[in-house]
Amino acid sequence: MGKGNNIGELEELILLLVGVLRDEAYAVGVLQEMKSQTGRELNISAIHAVLNRLEEKGFVSSEMGGATQERGGRRKRFYKLTAAGRQMIDQVREVREKLYGQLGANPVYSFA
Repeated sequence: MGKGNNIGELEELILLLVGVLRDEAYAVGVLQEMKSQTGRELNISAIHAVLNRLEEKGFVSSEMGGATQERGGRRKRFYKLTAAGRQMIDQVREVREKLYGQLGANPVYSFA
């Protein structure tokens, strides 16, 4: 992972959720899925900020959906995981699994 291409934990989670949601990945959907899958509650502006950052990095792409009656004619922006985004979450997973594997069966040490 090159410098500048690192992602934080929240970016990682949102990137994973975009992949999980597939064709239903829009900001409110990501927000709801975040709460149901992780128990974390965020505000919608935080979700938008991360989605925008991920798009700038090339990890997601977006396009506007059609206007709908229930949204008062407003359109939703849908996000898709890009090949670079999938590669990034695969790299993050690999690093985490490698480190986790090094924990082995060692007991947890307490210095209390």
